Amino acid sequence: MRDRRQELINYCCKSDEDRIVFVPLIEEAIFLEKRLEDLKKLPFIKINPKNPAQQKNTPAQKQYKELLQQYTNVIKVLTRATGQDEGDEESPLRKWVRKQGTMDSNQSGKG
Repeated sequence: MRDRRQELINYCCKSDEDRIVFVPLIEEAIFLEKRLEDLKKLPFIKINPKNPAQQKNTPAQKQYKELLQQYTNVIKVLTRATGQDEGDEESPLRKWVRKQGTMDSNQSGKG
């Protein structure tokens, strides 16, 4: 995650003043990314073995949903604060997200 931290700092921080404001948000984003990855490993739905039609969300699913919303908000703040428009060249964050999606699809194709 050290590379991820540096990647976000490089993207968001153009000055020392930026670092003062953005580094705590970057740390929060990285923390949330780690928690979300951990939660993905847990079941999100509990199924009654006697009646599969009876299902309910697990605490992991509820926490994932809440943390994902927080993460999305942090990323929106960081993106807006950098002044990057949607039409600008691809940001390091977008490159990272695209790379993660490619890695995930490559991994799911194996096996």
